[in-house]
Amino acid sequence: MLRKDGAGDADRVTFIELFFDLVFVFALTQLSAYLYEHQDLLGAFEGAILVCALWWLWISTTWVTNWLDPEHLPVRGAVVALAFVAFVVSVSIAESFGDRAWAFAIAYVVLQVGRSAFMAWAAWRHDRELAELVLRLLFWNGIGAALWIGGALLPLPAQLPLWCAALVVDYVSASTGFRTPGLGTAPVERWDLSGPHIAERAALFVLIALGESFLVTGFAFVAKETSAASVVTMISAFVAAAAMWWIYFDHGERMGSEAIARSRTPGRLARTAYTYVHLAVIGGIVVMSVADKEMLSHPDEAGLAGTLAILGGPALFLVGTLLFRLVLDHRWMPTQLAGIGALAAAGALAPIVPPVGLGVVATLILVAVGAAESIVRIREGRRGGG
Repeated sequence: MLRKDGAGDADRVTFIELFFDLVFVFALTQLSAYLYEHQDLLGAFEGAILVCALWWLWISTTWVTNWLDPEHLPVRGAVVALAFVAFVVSVSIAESFGDRAWAFAIAYVVLQVGRSAFMAWAAWRHDRELAELVLRLLFWNGIGAALWIGGALLPLPAQLPLWCAALVVDYVSASTGFRTPGLGTAPVERWDLSGPHIAERAALFVLIALGESFLVTGFAFVAKETSAASVVTMISAFVAAAAMWWIYFDHGERMGSEAIARSRTPGRLARTAYTYVHLAVIGGIVVMSVADKEMLSHPDEAGLAGTLAILGGPALFLVGTLLFRLVLDHRWMPTQLAGIGALAAAGALAPIVPPVGLGVVATLILVAVGAAESIVRIREGRRGGG
């Protein structure tokens, strides 16, 4: 059930993986709605927990389908089952810190443990080293499961730190090679993977996030009476999404698979660039969709939370793409740094410029970053992406 190295279609993304991704279109819309309805410090903290949890579910499954071949019927069936469990997670987001905390936690644990157990079984006969890696993962899944379930059974003041600790277990255990008592560490240098596959999967999730922003903005627009402010916001939101696509896909997306192919430690590079850095990219896009809805709902006054979303979403996206290029190309992109600085400076306009105007300024900054990067790429003679 493992992918065949060297096969002509070994690196391609399969349709069953795209089916799994469809669930996360809904999940991201629910996440955006939650962030919009909870625009305070507590809501931001809860939203951060949710986005980290959703991303971990998705990227961990991507690693599994990078190793296992979804064309095999058992693997395909497992992905369908995982998609259903992810759907349960998604429908529980709105009340994940309320009446459906137990549903969210149980579904999260079932997906994590079930996926790891299936992978250990699938790899045991043919790749014992990979199977032993997954056994280490199961150990840490078990610790995280106790924290998720325990948090769901307790009141909110205890739920938050326990769920936060569960995410720390997930993220930190992966960064240390799943060091496990009695088994030691799984050296990341020996992790075998398909660079083109994982790069394409991450790129497709960026597209999913951008598509989710269209859904959120579009539904918010059609629910309002047409006005000059709403039309400007809609146009600005579309241009901003196009600019983010341009920044990510014009050159950076291709760099991933090429850098992994050249690397002596492809597992370490992929883990840093995609498992961790891409979280900022996706988070920035989600916050942008919240900002678009806020501008449509309150075109004259957004408040502190709305202002932070309008400028913070693009800034977080640029931070993610900046770190992505740094990991892959080992250099700081001056265009990205300039864009982040410009967004920070634009905060001075918040007291005198209405939210719609501030959103237009943020969009123009993203367009300028994308245009400047393309100019630099052309001057250096590098190919563009698709």
